Amino acid sequence: MGPSFRIGFGYDVHQLAEGIPFALGGIVVPYEKGPVAHSDGDVLIHAICDALLGAAGMGDIGLHFPDTDPRYKGIDSKQLLKHVVRLILDKKGYNVVNMDATVSLERPKLRAHIEQMQQALAHCMGVDPECINIKATTTEKLGFVGREEGVAAQAVVLLQR
Repeated sequence: MGPSFRIGFGYDVHQLAEGIPFALGGIVVPYEKGPVAHSDGDVLIHAICDALLGAAGMGDIGLHFPDTDPRYKGIDSKQLLKHVVRLILDKKGYNVVNMDATVSLERPKLRAHIEQMQQALAHCMGVDPECINIKATTTEKLGFVGREEGVAAQAVVLLQR
């Protein structure tokens, strides 16, 4: 049956371009740029999905939602997250204990949006918002994030059977 606790880690990156809505953490953050992607490009949700799937030993987001499948063109990533949470519960019997994530970007500043993201993610994952922690950091002007060419997110989750 396997261990009763499992930890998973996820990471995602998207290029930013002007004129695209900035989907992040299940909300749209006001900004002149947004992620270039097949779906809505929500890097935070994609990292969480990878963490959940990894913890459950079920591959990654690309395996379950390939960017070559037209069904996922422009899809709201909250739908993907809800599907992944149901999948790990139904197929493996795991529930989400908590999630911790870091988003790396220079702009926009996220402090004013984090509580709304926590609410949206908690709703999708079926947990209390206190079980969702989101941090934001810059890369001190270094790399593609520092040049404001892209956004990255990392997430870790704990599952319990």
